[in-house]
Amino acid sequence: MRIAITGATGNVGSALVRRLSAAGHELVGIARRVPPEDDSGVAEWHAADLSTTGSADVLARAFEGADTVVHLAWGFQPSHRLDYLEALGVGGTRRVIRAVVDARVGHLVHMSSVGAYSPKVDETPVSEDYPTGGVPTSPYSRHKSTAERLLDDLEREERGSGLTVSRMRPGIVGQRHAGSSLMRYGVPVLVPGALLRHVPVVPLDRAMVIPMVHADDVADAFARVVESRVPGPFNLSAGSVTAADIARALGGRHVQVPTHLLRAAADASWRLHVQQVDPGWVDLARQAPSMSADRARAELGWTATRPAADVLEETVGGMAQSAAGDTPVLRRRTVLGELQALLRRGPVSRRVRP
Repeated sequence: MRIAITGATGNVGSALVRRLSAAGHELVGIARRVPPEDDSGVAEWHAADLSTTGSADVLARAFEGADTVVHLAWGFQPSHRLDYLEALGVGGTRRVIRAVVDARVGHLVHMSSVGAYSPKVDETPVSEDYPTGGVPTSPYSRHKSTAERLLDDLEREERGSGLTVSRMRPGIVGQRHAGSSLMRYGVPVLVPGALLRHVPVVPLDRAMVIPMVHADDVADAFARVVESRVPGPFNLSAGSVTAADIARALGGRHVQVPTHLLRAAADASWRLHVQQVDPGWVDLARQAPSMSADRARAELGWTATRPAADVLEETVGGMAQSAAGDTPVLRRRTVLGELQALLRRGPVSRRVRP
């Protein structure tokens, strides 16, 4: 099967390429920065920035002859450039949809997120029919919700055409190899990874309950839906982590702090460029629902192999040790390297990608 994957070098993309290549599929990878040339033949690579209109021509070439397109590409930084993030997430999804239709691809698999869901009303895990209105104060959530509306439009317009649309909605996705990437995007430049194992206190609201899942388990679910062509949405969760779990992974003591105080601190420090994570992530952590993965188990035969707390522990361990992968996105992070990038290109929260 010929499968084209956008965002094929990222956290989920790298795991999916491993999974699908091992199964013998013919892969086409699309990424802003493609891996160096090698002789592995794992994929045919195309370089494209999906935030730009020029990427449409690249997508047309990459999707030619594809049986399935898996759309993973998304952005988390620069958090102070919402125009870029919207152009990449929403605009990129729109361009992928157009290219899928034009190339007459039979199956589109889109990576949505727990972030697409409307705020929770209680701690009951939600199924896939829960509203996908997003958390309004989180830009990431708003954009994921908007992408769901684009898929709604696509399904209405292409009804009867033979196009199958599958939507995968994972919780927060972690793996050891993403450690450097997560440090680069989420931790101030002068903070070495080793300090993450020596945090004395962890100020969080105990009401935060965050669904997580391992990247390899997500890749397995994607592979199953690609091979079975089952339409519709699928929650992917290995359970949820609590504030106490996060404190334990960081080696610190949990201190109860209400969400509104955490958000105020995150907002002020983000606006002052002390740290690069926008306050919408605090809102999403507090308001995202827990998810039931019953449909994925019943229709895909999928079960998460690693509990959420283990995924968190592995991910934090990877961050502390600056673990890295083989792709440019997952490259190793060092304080010296981040300082050089800061001086050369400015803070990551405002940095326009080259």
